[in-house]
Amino acid sequence: QVQLVESGGGLVQPGGSLRLSCAASGSIFRISAMGWYRQAPGKQRELVAGIINGGSINYADSVKGRFTISRDNAKNTVYLQMNSLRPEDTAVYYCNCVQWGTNYWGQGTQVTVSS
Repeated sequence: QVQLVESGGGLVQPGGSLRLSCAASGSIFRISAMGWYRQAPGKQRELVAGIINGGSINYADSVKGRFTISRDNAKNTVYLQMNSLRPEDTAVYYCNCVQWGTNYWGQGTQVTVSS
């Protein structure tokens, strides 16, 4: 079992920045991918950014150039740096990892972009 704990959400004005962190613990061997998803009210959960072992990274088109995902393997932590935030980025952000084909999820952290 893998446990994921997110932190760093909050309220920010449009154009501002936030950094989300997700720490993995438990049986963390052979985690093949980590990433961030988000779910806005009334919408489906969508991939924001993902990083695969070996360094391959992908982003949703809506966040390219504004968000950056990174991973610290020594700390078993994945980060999401979010810049130039927009009201449409408002959502609950979930950390995800994949181990042996099984998805694990964090509890979610709220990000609200509003003036």
